[in-house]
Amino acid sequence: MSRSITVFVRLAGGLLAAAAVSAAAHAATPSALFNDNCSACHQTTGKGVKGAFPALAGDPFVQGDPGPMMATVLAGRAGMPSFKDDLSDLELASVLTYVRTSWGNKGKPVSASDVAAARAAIKAGKKPASLQAH
Repeated sequence: MSRSITVFVRLAGGLLAAAAVSAAAHAATPSALFNDNCSACHQTTGKGVKGAFPALAGDPFVQGDPGPMMATVLAGRAGMPSFKDDLSDLELASVLTYVRTSWGNKGKPVSASDVAAARAAIKAGKKPASLQAH
């Protein structure tokens, strides 16, 4: 292979790798995770859709004990999907912390180990009698 072709291939490969790393880093930001997984219902403002999807901004449920919030996001509830199979512990901790600290919310951060413990507790617990939304 000629030197100019080798340099081009290395440069192109480096640019593709840099673009992939940049895209992966962007997708992993807390706001990107929220936008990709939650904003369709809860809106980018956290204000939700009245009568359909609850507001997260200013919600005591979001800002209080993180246990019920983690359980809800992991297992789903009343029409909300479960994210236990879609997001890792670190991704869930990131998006939950984002929600708990955005839009004026004053909740404490959630760690990946907190989510892992909540996930294990849900897995060890009883299955819901019905998956019907109510």
